[in-house]
Amino acid sequence: MTGASGGPPSAESARRAVEAVWRIESARIVGALARYIGDFALAEDVAQEAVAEALVTWSRDGAPANPVGWLLTTARRRAIDGFRRRSALDERYATLAGQLAEGEASSGAPARRQADDLPWDPDRVDDDVLALMFVACHPVLSPEARVALTLRVVGGLGSEEIARAFLVPVPTVQARITRAKKTIAAAGVPFELPPAENRRERLGGVLSVLYVIFTEGSTATVGDRLLRPDVAYEAIRLARMLAALLPDEPEVHGLLALFELTAARFPARTGPDGEAVLLEDQDRRLWDRSAIRRGQAALGRASTLGRGLGPYGLQAAIAACHASAPSVPATDWERVVLLYEALGRVAPSPVVELNRAVAVAMAHGPREALVLVDELVASDRLSGSYLLPGVRGELLGRLGRTAEARAELELAARLCRNVRERSVLLRKAAALS
Repeated sequence: MTGASGGPPSAESARRAVEAVWRIESARIVGALARYIGDFALAEDVAQEAVAEALVTWSRDGAPANPVGWLLTTARRRAIDGFRRRSALDERYATLAGQLAEGEASSGAPARRQADDLPWDPDRVDDDVLALMFVACHPVLSPEARVALTLRVVGGLGSEEIARAFLVPVPTVQARITRAKKTIAAAGVPFELPPAENRRERLGGVLSVLYVIFTEGSTATVGDRLLRPDVAYEAIRLARMLAALLPDEPEVHGLLALFELTAARFPARTGPDGEAVLLEDQDRRLWDRSAIRRGQAALGRASTLGRGLGPYGLQAAIAACHASAPSVPATDWERVVLLYEALGRVAPSPVVELNRAVAVAMAHGPREALVLVDELVASDRLSGSYLLPGVRGELLGRLGRTAEARAELELAARLCRNVRERSVLLRKAAALS
Protein backbone atom coordinates (compact mmCIF):
# COMPACT_ATOMS: atom_id res chain seq x y z
CA MET A 1 0.00 0.00 0.00
CA THR A 2 1.30 3.45 -0.86
CA GLY A 3 0.13 6.97 -0.22
CA ALA A 4 -2.00 8.99 -2.61
CA SER A 5 1.11 10.44 -4.28
CA GLY A 6 2.71 7.04 -4.80
CA GLY A 7 5.02 7.41 -1.80
CA PRO A 8 5.11 5.38 1.41
CA PRO A 9 1.85 4.60 3.22
CA SER A 10 0.52 7.32 5.52
CA ALA A 11 -0.86 7.11 9.03
CA GLU A 12 -4.24 8.23 7.69
CA SER A 13 -4.41 5.53 5.00
CA ALA A 14 -3.38 2.93 7.58
CA ARG A 15 -6.08 4.15 9.97
CA ARG A 16 -8.73 3.86 7.26
CA ALA A 17 -7.56 0.36 6.37
CA VAL A 18 -7.57 -0.80 9.99
CA GLU A 19 -11.00 0.71 10.65
CA ALA A 20 -12.47 -0.94 7.55
CA VAL A 21 -11.11 -4.38 8.44
CA TRP A 22 -12.18 -4.06 12.07
CA ARG A 23 -15.72 -2.90 11.28
CA ILE A 24 -16.28 -5.78 8.85
CA GLU A 25 -14.33 -8.59 10.48
CA SER A 26 -14.17 -7.82 14.22
CA ALA A 27 -16.75 -10.45 15.16
CA ARG A 28 -14.87 -13.17 13.28
CA ILE A 29 -11.56 -12.06 14.78
CA VAL A 30 -12.72 -11.91 18.41
CA GLY A 31 -14.78 -15.08 18.00
CA ALA A 32 -11.89 -17.06 16.56
CA LEU A 33 -9.53 -15.78 19.25
CA ALA A 34 -11.98 -16.57 22.06
CA ARG A 35 -12.34 -20.17 20.90
CA TYR A 36 -8.60 -20.48 20.32
CA ILE A 37 -7.48 -18.93 23.61
CA GLY A 38 -10.43 -20.08 25.72
CA ASP A 39 -10.84 -16.69 27.44
CA PHE A 40 -13.41 -14.24 26.09
CA ALA A 41 -12.12 -11.15 27.91
CA LEU A 42 -8.51 -11.85 26.94
CA ALA A 43 -9.55 -12.43 23.33
CA GLU A 44 -11.17 -8.97 23.16
CA ASP A 45 -8.18 -7.34 24.87
CA VAL A 46 -5.53 -8.87 22.62
CA ALA A 47 -7.63 -8.11 19.55
CA GLN A 48 -7.61 -4.43 20.55
CA GLU A 49 -3.86 -4.60 21.12
CA ALA A 50 -3.41 -6.07 17.64
CA VAL A 51 -5.46 -3.21 16.18
CA ALA A 52 -3.24 -0.68 17.97
CA GLU A 53 -0.13 -2.42 16.62
CA ALA A 54 -1.60 -2.46 13.12
CA LEU A 55 -2.02 1.33 13.18
CA VAL A 56 1.74 1.67 13.66
CA THR A 57 3.00 -1.19 11.50
CA TRP A 58 0.69 -0.71 8.52
CA SER A 59 1.50 3.01 8.33
CA ARG A 60 5.17 2.03 8.05
CA ASP A 61 5.05 -1.13 5.93
CA GLY A 62 1.66 -0.99 4.26
CA ALA A 63 -1.35 -3.23 4.81
CA PRO A 64 -0.60 -6.96 4.49
CA ALA A 65 -2.15 -9.12 1.80
CA ASN A 66 -4.29 -10.83 4.44
CA PRO A 67 -5.13 -8.18 7.06
CA VAL A 68 -7.46 -10.46 9.03
CA GLY A 69 -4.78 -13.10 9.30
CA TRP A 70 -2.25 -10.45 10.34
CA LEU A 71 -4.50 -9.26 13.15
CA LEU A 72 -5.24 -12.79 14.31
CA THR A 73 -1.59 -13.84 14.35
CA THR A 74 -0.54 -10.67 16.13
CA ALA A 75 -3.31 -11.05 18.71
CA ARG A 76 -2.44 -14.69 19.24
CA ARG A 77 1.19 -13.74 19.83
CA ARG A 78 0.10 -11.05 22.32
CA ALA A 79 -1.91 -13.67 24.22
CA ILE A 80 1.12 -15.94 24.44
CA ASP A 81 3.23 -13.05 25.68
CA GLY A 82 0.61 -12.40 28.34
CA PHE A 83 0.75 -16.01 29.53
CA ARG A 84 4.54 -15.80 29.63
CA ARG A 85 4.53 -12.59 31.63
CA ARG A 86 2.30 -14.19 34.22
CA SER A 87 4.64 -17.18 34.32
CA ALA A 88 1.65 -19.36 33.56
CA LEU A 89 3.61 -22.01 31.67
CA ASP A 90 0.81 -24.50 31.88
CA GLU A 91 -0.58 -26.82 29.23
CA ARG A 92 -2.50 -24.02 27.53
CA TYR A 93 0.65 -21.91 27.04
CA ALA A 94 2.67 -24.89 25.88
CA THR A 95 0.03 -25.80 23.31
CA LEU A 96 -0.33 -22.27 21.98
CA ALA A 97 3.40 -21.65 21.81
CA GLY A 98 4.01 -25.01 20.20
CA GLN A 99 1.43 -24.37 17.51
CA LEU A 100 2.92 -20.96 16.75
CA ALA A 101 6.46 -22.36 16.59
CA GLU A 102 5.34 -25.20 14.32
CA GLY A 103 3.73 -22.79 11.89
CA GLU A 104 6.79 -20.57 11.71
CA ALA A 105 9.20 -23.48 11.41
CA SER A 106 7.28 -25.18 8.64
CA SER A 107 7.09 -22.04 6.49
CA GLY A 108 10.57 -20.69 7.19
CA ALA A 109 9.06 -17.18 7.02
CA PRO A 110 9.69 -14.37 9.53
CA ALA A 111 7.00 -13.58 12.09
CA ARG A 112 5.36 -10.83 10.06
CA ARG A 113 4.96 -13.12 7.08
CA GLN A 114 2.88 -15.48 9.24
CA ALA A 115 -0.11 -13.18 8.88
CA ASP A 116 -1.52 -15.43 6.16
CA ASP A 117 -1.59 -18.44 8.50
CA LEU A 118 -5.13 -18.10 9.84
CA PRO A 119 -5.31 -19.61 13.34
CA TRP A 120 -8.86 -20.91 12.96
CA ASP A 121 -10.80 -23.56 11.16
CA PRO A 122 -12.70 -21.72 8.37
CA ASP A 123 -15.62 -24.11 8.77
CA ARG A 124 -16.06 -22.89 12.35
CA VAL A 125 -16.27 -19.16 11.57
CA ASP A 126 -20.07 -19.01 11.62
CA ASP A 127 -20.19 -20.83 14.93
CA ASP A 128 -17.60 -18.48 16.38
CA VAL A 129 -19.60 -15.37 15.47
CA LEU A 130 -22.82 -16.91 16.74
CA ALA A 131 -21.16 -17.93 20.01
CA LEU A 132 -19.83 -14.40 20.34
CA MET A 133 -23.37 -13.01 20.09
CA PHE A 134 -24.64 -15.40 22.75
CA VAL A 135 -21.77 -14.54 25.11
CA ALA A 136 -22.18 -10.78 24.64
CA CYS A 137 -25.92 -11.11 25.34
CA HIS A 138 -25.59 -13.53 28.26
CA PRO A 139 -28.34 -13.16 30.91
CA VAL A 140 -25.77 -12.63 33.69
CA LEU A 141 -25.20 -9.15 32.25
CA SER A 142 -27.40 -6.11 32.72
CA PRO A 143 -29.37 -4.94 29.67
CA GLU A 144 -27.13 -1.88 29.32
CA ALA A 145 -24.01 -4.03 29.48
CA ARG A 146 -25.36 -6.43 26.86
CA VAL A 147 -26.00 -3.57 24.44
CA ALA A 148 -22.56 -2.03 24.98
CA LEU A 149 -20.71 -5.34 24.73
CA THR A 150 -22.62 -6.43 21.63
CA LEU A 151 -21.87 -3.19 19.83
CA ARG A 152 -18.23 -3.44 20.89
CA VAL A 153 -17.31 -7.06 20.20
CA VAL A 154 -19.89 -8.05 17.58
CA GLY A 155 -20.45 -4.71 15.88
CA GLY A 156 -16.86 -3.52 16.13
CA LEU A 157 -17.80 -0.05 17.42
CA GLY A 158 -15.45 1.89 19.66
CA SER A 159 -16.40 3.28 23.04
CA GLU A 160 -16.67 6.80 21.60
CA GLU A 161 -19.12 5.64 18.91
CA ILE A 162 -21.29 3.78 21.42
CA ALA A 163 -21.29 6.74 23.80
CA ARG A 164 -22.25 9.09 20.99
CA ALA A 165 -25.05 6.79 19.85
CA PHE A 166 -26.66 6.54 23.29
CA LEU A 167 -25.70 10.02 24.55
CA VAL A 168 -23.81 8.77 27.59
CA PRO A 169 -20.26 9.66 28.69
CA VAL A 170 -17.42 7.61 27.21
CA PRO A 171 -16.22 6.53 30.70
CA THR A 172 -19.71 5.13 31.36
CA VAL A 173 -19.52 2.97 28.23
CA GLN A 174 -15.99 1.84 29.05
CA ALA A 175 -17.03 0.96 32.60
CA ARG A 176 -19.99 -1.08 31.32
CA ILE A 177 -17.77 -3.03 28.93
CA THR A 178 -15.12 -3.63 31.59
CA ARG A 179 -17.70 -4.79 34.14
CA ALA A 180 -19.34 -7.00 31.54
CA LYS A 181 -16.09 -8.81 30.77
CA LYS A 182 -15.34 -9.23 34.48
CA THR A 183 -18.85 -10.55 35.10
CA ILE A 184 -18.54 -13.08 32.29
CA ALA A 185 -15.20 -14.24 33.68
CA ALA A 186 -16.48 -14.43 37.26
CA ALA A 187 -19.57 -16.38 36.17
CA GLY A 188 -17.41 -18.81 34.23
CA VAL A 189 -19.37 -18.27 31.03
CA PRO A 190 -17.81 -20.58 28.42
CA PHE A 191 -17.17 -19.41 24.90
CA GLU A 192 -19.49 -21.80 23.14
CA LEU A 193 -22.96 -22.05 21.69
CA PRO A 194 -25.61 -22.88 24.29
CA PRO A 195 -26.86 -26.48 24.24
CA ALA A 196 -29.58 -27.06 21.69
CA GLU A 197 -32.26 -27.35 24.36
CA ASN A 198 -31.37 -23.89 25.73
CA ARG A 199 -30.58 -22.14 22.48
CA ARG A 200 -34.05 -20.85 21.63
CA GLU A 201 -34.55 -19.40 25.10
CA ARG A 202 -31.15 -17.68 24.95
CA LEU A 203 -31.81 -16.53 21.38
CA GLY A 204 -34.60 -14.36 22.75
CA GLY A 205 -32.01 -12.41 24.72
CA VAL A 206 -29.90 -11.85 21.61
CA LEU A 207 -32.92 -10.62 19.65
CA SER A 208 -33.99 -8.28 22.44
CA VAL A 209 -30.56 -6.64 22.49
CA LEU A 210 -30.69 -6.02 18.74
CA TYR A 211 -34.25 -4.68 19.16
CA VAL A 212 -33.10 -2.20 21.84
CA ILE A 213 -30.25 -1.02 19.60
CA PHE A 214 -32.54 -0.53 16.61
CA THR A 215 -35.25 1.18 18.66
CA GLU A 216 -32.78 3.75 19.94
CA GLY A 217 -31.72 4.40 16.37
CA SER A 218 -35.25 4.68 15.00
CA THR A 219 -36.61 6.93 17.77
CA ALA A 220 -33.91 8.38 19.98
CA THR A 221 -34.79 8.40 23.67
CA VAL A 222 -33.11 11.72 24.41
CA GLY A 223 -31.37 14.52 22.55
CA ASP A 224 -32.17 16.85 19.70
CA ARG A 225 -32.34 14.28 16.90
CA LEU A 226 -35.36 12.13 16.16
CA LEU A 227 -33.35 9.48 14.32
CA ARG A 228 -29.91 7.99 14.81
CA PRO A 229 -29.62 6.13 11.50
CA ASP A 230 -26.06 4.91 12.14
CA VAL A 231 -27.29 3.05 15.24
CA ALA A 232 -30.33 1.62 13.47
CA TYR A 233 -28.32 0.46 10.46
CA GLU A 234 -25.80 -1.23 12.76
CA ALA A 235 -28.68 -3.22 14.27
CA ILE A 236 -29.83 -4.13 10.76
CA ARG A 237 -26.32 -5.30 9.87
CA LEU A 238 -26.18 -7.50 12.98
CA ALA A 239 -29.67 -8.86 12.28
CA ARG A 240 -28.67 -9.77 8.73
CA MET A 241 -25.61 -11.55 10.11
CA LEU A 242 -27.78 -13.45 12.59
CA ALA A 243 -30.28 -14.42 9.86
CA ALA A 244 -27.43 -15.83 7.78
CA LEU A 245 -26.17 -17.83 10.77
CA LEU A 246 -29.63 -19.10 11.81
CA PRO A 247 -31.61 -19.41 8.55
CA ASP A 248 -34.29 -21.67 10.06
CA GLU A 249 -35.27 -19.44 12.99
CA PRO A 250 -38.49 -17.57 12.09
CA GLU A 251 -38.16 -14.87 14.73
CA VAL A 252 -34.72 -13.91 13.45
CA HIS A 253 -36.25 -13.24 10.04
CA GLY A 254 -39.21 -11.54 11.71
CA LEU A 255 -36.88 -9.16 13.53
CA LEU A 256 -34.95 -8.42 10.35
CA ALA A 257 -38.23 -7.77 8.52
CA LEU A 258 -39.32 -5.35 11.23
CA PHE A 259 -36.03 -3.46 10.99
CA GLU A 260 -36.08 -3.22 7.20
CA LEU A 261 -39.72 -2.12 6.98
CA THR A 262 -39.29 0.46 9.73
CA ALA A 263 -36.04 1.86 8.32
CA ALA A 264 -37.69 2.16 4.91
CA ARG A 265 -39.62 5.16 6.26
CA PHE A 266 -36.54 6.99 7.59
CA PRO A 267 -36.11 9.29 4.55
CA ALA A 268 -39.60 10.73 5.09
CA ARG A 269 -39.69 10.88 8.88
CA THR A 270 -37.79 14.14 9.26
CA GLY A 271 -37.94 17.46 7.43
CA PRO A 272 -35.10 19.64 6.15
CA ASP A 273 -34.36 21.01 9.62
CA GLY A 274 -34.58 17.62 11.34
CA GLU A 275 -38.11 18.19 12.61
CA ALA A 276 -40.35 15.14 13.00
CA VAL A 277 -42.84 14.47 10.20
CA LEU A 278 -45.94 12.55 11.30
CA LEU A 279 -47.00 9.44 9.39
CA GLU A 280 -50.04 11.13 7.83
CA ASP A 281 -47.84 13.96 6.54
CA GLN A 282 -45.01 11.86 5.12
CA ASP A 283 -44.23 11.85 1.41
CA ARG A 284 -44.44 8.11 0.76
CA ARG A 285 -42.55 8.54 -2.48
CA LEU A 286 -39.46 9.01 -0.29
CA TRP A 287 -39.84 5.62 1.35
CA ASP A 288 -37.06 3.18 0.48
CA ARG A 289 -38.74 0.63 -1.79
CA SER A 290 -35.69 -1.64 -1.77
CA ALA A 291 -35.84 -1.85 2.03
CA ILE A 292 -39.57 -2.59 1.81
CA ARG A 293 -38.93 -5.45 -0.61
CA ARG A 294 -36.20 -6.83 1.65
CA GLY A 295 -38.51 -6.57 4.65
CA GLN A 296 -41.37 -8.29 2.84
CA ALA A 297 -39.03 -11.09 1.75
CA ALA A 298 -37.79 -11.58 5.32
CA LEU A 299 -41.38 -11.59 6.60
CA GLY A 300 -42.29 -14.15 3.96
CA ARG A 301 -39.39 -16.31 5.11
CA ALA A 302 -40.54 -16.04 8.74
CA SER A 303 -44.08 -17.00 7.71
CA THR A 304 -43.06 -20.07 5.72
CA LEU A 305 -40.94 -21.69 8.40
CA GLY A 306 -44.08 -23.26 9.79
CA ARG A 307 -44.25 -22.27 13.46
CA GLY A 308 -46.35 -19.12 13.14
CA LEU A 309 -45.23 -15.54 13.63
CA GLY A 310 -43.77 -14.57 16.98
CA PRO A 311 -43.69 -11.10 18.57
CA TYR A 312 -41.18 -9.65 16.14
CA GLY A 313 -42.85 -11.24 13.14
CA LEU A 314 -46.22 -9.81 14.19
CA GLN A 315 -44.71 -6.34 14.56
CA ALA A 316 -43.18 -6.76 11.12
CA ALA A 317 -46.60 -7.72 9.73
CA ILE A 318 -48.02 -4.50 11.18
CA ALA A 319 -45.19 -2.52 9.59
CA ALA A 320 -45.92 -4.27 6.30
CA CYS A 321 -49.53 -3.01 6.45
CA HIS A 322 -48.22 0.55 6.60
CA ALA A 323 -45.59 -0.09 3.92
CA SER A 324 -48.13 -1.39 1.42
CA ALA A 325 -50.79 1.30 2.01
CA PRO A 326 -50.94 4.34 -0.27
CA SER A 327 -52.05 6.58 2.62
CA VAL A 328 -53.07 6.56 6.28
CA PRO A 329 -56.83 6.41 5.54
CA ALA A 330 -56.28 3.60 3.02
CA THR A 331 -54.37 1.45 5.53
CA ASP A 332 -56.02 -1.85 6.46
CA TRP A 333 -56.67 -0.78 10.04
CA GLU A 334 -58.92 -3.78 10.77
CA ARG A 335 -55.97 -6.08 10.03
CA VAL A 336 -53.69 -3.89 12.13
CA VAL A 337 -56.11 -4.21 15.07
CA LEU A 338 -56.17 -7.99 14.68
CA LEU A 339 -52.39 -8.17 14.54
CA TYR A 340 -52.08 -6.08 17.71
CA GLU A 341 -54.58 -8.36 19.43
CA ALA A 342 -52.44 -11.35 18.45
CA LEU A 343 -49.31 -9.55 19.60
CA GLY A 344 -50.98 -8.78 22.92
CA ARG A 345 -51.62 -12.48 23.46
CA VAL A 346 -48.07 -13.69 22.69
CA ALA A 347 -46.18 -10.71 24.18
CA PRO A 348 -48.55 -8.70 26.41
CA SER A 349 -47.38 -5.23 27.40
CA PRO A 350 -48.98 -1.84 28.06
CA VAL A 351 -47.23 -0.36 25.01
CA VAL A 352 -48.83 -3.02 22.79
CA GLU A 353 -52.22 -2.17 24.31
CA LEU A 354 -51.64 1.53 23.70
CA ASN A 355 -50.74 0.89 20.07
CA ARG A 356 -53.83 -1.28 19.71
CA ALA A 357 -55.89 1.61 21.00
CA VAL A 358 -54.42 3.85 18.29
CA ALA A 359 -55.36 1.27 15.64
CA VAL A 360 -58.85 0.95 17.11
CA ALA A 361 -59.23 4.72 16.88
CA MET A 362 -58.40 4.58 13.19
CA ALA A 363 -60.67 1.61 12.53
CA HIS A 364 -63.66 2.38 14.79
CA GLY A 365 -63.26 5.93 16.05
CA PRO A 366 -61.76 7.72 19.08
CA ARG A 367 -64.55 6.98 21.56
CA GLU A 368 -63.96 3.23 21.59
CA ALA A 369 -60.20 3.75 21.72
CA LEU A 370 -60.46 6.15 24.66
CA VAL A 371 -62.05 3.39 26.74
CA LEU A 372 -58.94 1.24 26.20
CA VAL A 373 -56.61 4.13 26.99
CA ASP A 374 -58.46 5.01 30.19
CA GLU A 375 -58.11 1.39 31.29
CA LEU A 376 -54.34 1.79 30.91
CA VAL A 377 -54.46 5.00 32.94
CA ALA A 378 -56.37 3.21 35.68
CA SER A 379 -53.87 0.33 35.72
CA ASP A 380 -50.97 2.79 36.19
CA ARG A 381 -48.73 0.58 34.02
CA LEU A 382 -47.35 3.42 31.89
CA SER A 383 -46.91 6.10 34.54
CA GLY A 384 -44.04 8.39 33.71
CA SER A 385 -44.22 7.68 29.97
CA TYR A 386 -45.10 10.50 27.60
CA LEU A 387 -46.74 8.02 25.21
CA LEU A 388 -49.92 7.54 27.24
CA PRO A 389 -50.87 11.22 27.72
CA GLY A 390 -49.79 11.87 24.13
CA VAL A 391 -52.27 9.34 22.74
CA ARG A 392 -54.97 10.34 25.22
CA GLY A 393 -54.59 13.98 24.21
CA GLU A 394 -55.01 13.05 20.53
CA LEU A 395 -58.19 11.11 21.24
CA LEU A 396 -59.67 13.82 23.44
CA GLY A 397 -58.94 16.38 20.75
CA ARG A 398 -60.77 14.32 18.14
CA LEU A 399 -63.74 14.10 20.52
CA GLY A 400 -63.83 17.88 20.90
CA ARG A 401 -62.71 17.90 24.54
CA THR A 402 -60.20 20.61 23.79
CA ALA A 403 -59.13 21.76 27.27
CA GLU A 404 -58.51 18.20 28.48
CA ALA A 405 -56.69 17.35 25.27
CA ARG A 406 -54.39 20.34 25.58
CA ALA A 407 -53.56 19.46 29.20
CA GLU A 408 -52.69 15.88 28.24
CA LEU A 409 -50.47 16.96 25.33
CA GLU A 410 -48.66 19.49 27.51
CA LEU A 411 -48.10 16.78 30.13
CA ALA A 412 -46.72 14.48 27.41
CA ALA A 413 -44.34 17.24 26.28
CA ARG A 414 -43.04 17.68 29.83
CA LEU A 415 -42.37 13.95 30.11
CA CYS A 416 -40.74 13.60 26.68
CA ARG A 417 -36.92 13.80 26.65
CA ASN A 418 -36.47 14.01 22.89
CA VAL A 419 -36.45 17.59 21.64
CA ARG A 420 -37.97 16.78 18.25
CA GLU A 421 -40.86 14.74 19.62
CA ARG A 422 -41.49 17.31 22.33
CA SER A 423 -41.85 20.05 19.71
CA VAL A 424 -44.48 17.97 17.88
CA LEU A 425 -46.49 17.57 21.08
CA LEU A 426 -46.30 21.27 21.85
CA ARG A 427 -47.40 22.16 18.31
CA LYS A 428 -50.43 19.89 18.69
CA ALA A 429 -51.29 21.47 22.04
CA ALA A 430 -50.95 24.97 20.61
CA ALA A 431 -53.16 24.07 17.65
CA LEU A 432 -55.96 23.23 20.08
CA SER A 433 -55.92 26.82 21.33
